[in-house]
Amino acid sequence: MEASKYLFFLLIASSLCCIARSTTVSHDGRALVIDGQRRILFAGAIHYPRSTPEMWPDLIQKSKEGGLDAIETYVFWNGHEPRRREYYFGGNYDLIRFLKEVHNAGLYAILRIGPYVCAEWNYGGLPVWLRQIPDIELRTDNQPWKDEMQNFTTLIVDMVKQAGLFATQGGPIILAQIENEFGNVETSYGDAGPRYVNWCSQMADSLSIDVPWIMCQQADAPQPMINTCNGFSGCDAFTPNNENSPKIWTENWTGWFKNWGSPDPHRPAEELAFQVARFFQTKGTLQNYYMYHGGTNFGRTSGGPYIITSYDYDAPLDEYGYTRQPKWGHLKELHASIKLMEKAITYGEVEEVNLDNGLTITKYSGDGVNPACFLSNQNSKLNATIDYEGSTYFLPAWSVSILPDCKSEVYNTAKVKTQTSLMVKKRNTAMEESEVLYWSWRPERLGTFAKGFGSPFTVNNLLEQKSVTLDESDYLWYTTRQLNFTFERKVWFNPGRNVISLLSATVGLQNYGAYYDLAPTGIVGGPVKLIGENTTLDLSNCSWSYKIGLDGEVRRIHLDRRAVKWHSGMFPTNRPFTWYKATFQAPLGSEAVVVDLLGMGKGTAWVNGNSIGRFWPSYTASADGCHECDYRGTFSSNKCQTGCGEPSQRWYHVPRSFLKLGEPNTLMLFEEAGGNPLQVNFQTVTVGAACASASEGDTLSLSCHRGRTISSVDFASFEEPEGTCGAFEGGKGCSSDEAFAVIKDSCLGKESCSIEITVEFGKSCGTLPSPRKLVVQVTC
Repeated sequence: MEASKYLFFLLIASSLCCIARSTTVSHDGRALVIDGQRRILFAGAIHYPRSTPEMWPDLIQKSKEGGLDAIETYVFWNGHEPRRREYYFGGNYDLIRFLKEVHNAGLYAILRIGPYVCAEWNYGGLPVWLRQIPDIELRTDNQPWKDEMQNFTTLIVDMVKQAGLFATQGGPIILAQIENEFGNVETSYGDAGPRYVNWCSQMADSLSIDVPWIMCQQADAPQPMINTCNGFSGCDAFTPNNENSPKIWTENWTGWFKNWGSPDPHRPAEELAFQVARFFQTKGTLQNYYMYHGGTNFGRTSGGPYIITSYDYDAPLDEYGYTRQPKWGHLKELHASIKLMEKAITYGEVEEVNLDNGLTITKYSGDGVNPACFLSNQNSKLNATIDYEGSTYFLPAWSVSILPDCKSEVYNTAKVKTQTSLMVKKRNTAMEESEVLYWSWRPERLGTFAKGFGSPFTVNNLLEQKSVTLDESDYLWYTTRQLNFTFERKVWFNPGRNVISLLSATVGLQNYGAYYDLAPTGIVGGPVKLIGENTTLDLSNCSWSYKIGLDGEVRRIHLDRRAVKWHSGMFPTNRPFTWYKATFQAPLGSEAVVVDLLGMGKGTAWVNGNSIGRFWPSYTASADGCHECDYRGTFSSNKCQTGCGEPSQRWYHVPRSFLKLGEPNTLMLFEEAGGNPLQVNFQTVTVGAACASASEGDTLSLSCHRGRTISSVDFASFEEPEGTCGAFEGGKGCSSDEAFAVIKDSCLGKESCSIEITVEFGKSCGTLPSPRKLVVQVTC
């Protein structure tokens, strides 16, 4: 009886504890309402499969330090249900662990279930086995599709509920999303499109998660769905389709993805900050960065097709988890300044005054709130000076100033005060043995596969590749047998019957567009012809045998099984269809590790059995499109590019958790086209030069990463010198001996330092325009 009483009281106490921790989430036309208060919220996308569980806590913590309130992620159906009703939630697909890490950091979560995600992810996140289901049509009012979509969505919701992760359960999730950007393609599906949208809404609402649902890019989203905006810009002018829906920017693209053969796209910090400030100036209250950390397309997860393995996205946290400066720091200051205006933006009345030449003054004020103001200059060419309530403010072109009290400017989107960090790759000199790679090799066994022996089936036509492989491999052999024939290029056949084998290879499946799932891959339909001097033989409807994958894949060579024989002598280079294996020691330290695959052709790489993705360094980016970047004005993904004429991707991320310290590690490469692995080496990523500027009366701050310290002060000059960070030149500006000495004394040997800039710093420079601005460069 006493034990029963104890258990009864324990259950009551536990229930009360849960009730006390629960969070109510609702909304009105001004904002999300959390525990009865309207909120300004900053969120950032981190996709759990594009990093590792060991990286998650640091990524989430840096997001919090950067001023984020929430972490957003898609849910990747094809990773969780690779085969129908066979589920996987381990490793970097451990969604529940990821959400718990977000919760442990004290942040909210936004769960975009989809389950179509786009995301430049293979097949848009949908499993290819869906194609096997009779009469299925994806993403439309089709019952077989709706059954599968509802099954997976319900599975995710139930898992999250069981883990107690919705806000009302005391968890972090404050929003969930159903479908994704369907409004962009809806008209292509005719009358079935709107019916499907309504079904999605009803199905989601029936799952009773007690937090709001959103639909991005869905102007006809039915209640209770909240429709939201995506894009580089334009979300400042976005208006929800219901007066009770808050204005939400689901995807503010911090950069862009990269294709094989294309330069590196960038989005300057000033332009990104400008659009964020404009969004909040125009009654926006929740904004999500896509991506805040992009990460890596491990394995065969990149989509497109032809999207590279790196998904860095020019995000505030780079592919390796380092803060990208000045973007991360400049946005951190923006978040802090807007948070000072939270109550005014969410409860105040709005007064907007539009002046000439793109100038706008917006004031939030009213009973019970302190007035807050935005001053924006949307002119892409002309700087401006605004006189407002007795004070004068300088607004560079394409900038927004934030005045939390309508009196003092605390932030301007074009005035970057955060340091610039130049990241470099370095050989690991602390341990010479890590520089040495001991190579062996073996050929891909073409005979059995290329000749069609043991093929699972034969048909009299050329099939579509996805429907055969179900995406189990990039590779599919098409094999037929014909009588003796001679090609025009004098390729001689043997007397009698000959075997013709064609190897088709995909490089990621299409992930976007109306009916994107039907885009053909492989040699579907042909034609495949033998063309002679006097005749043409069409082989398209001959008897074709099919074999999925490579012999090495079937034998799982990448796991380095001892039964596989390797050769160490007569090492071949520039040989197609070759497997290479190297042993190496892991670089010491905690800095991010990359493998330089320059010299290789095209293929796939593994470290200790973990796939680090597809490689293709022989594919160079186009020589055109790189020029001086002017961030002002309408932005596009190709406006600010670098890397023209260089390999599309040379360095490939090797997470530290993939490596074994103090014992041999294995690098495995499958080379498809022909390359030279003798040039391959491992390097670490760190800060090279760091540059910062500050005016008199301000504080100049510098820092290195992960324990590295400032080793030298390279430059200290008043006014803007010539050149850029890492390549400053003399001439313009005035080198300051006083500043140089103080910075050297305060910063050398330290991981970070902060110095207040005073008049004394510029004595040797004589008379300079006021306020004086000091520019400093150091080496980490």
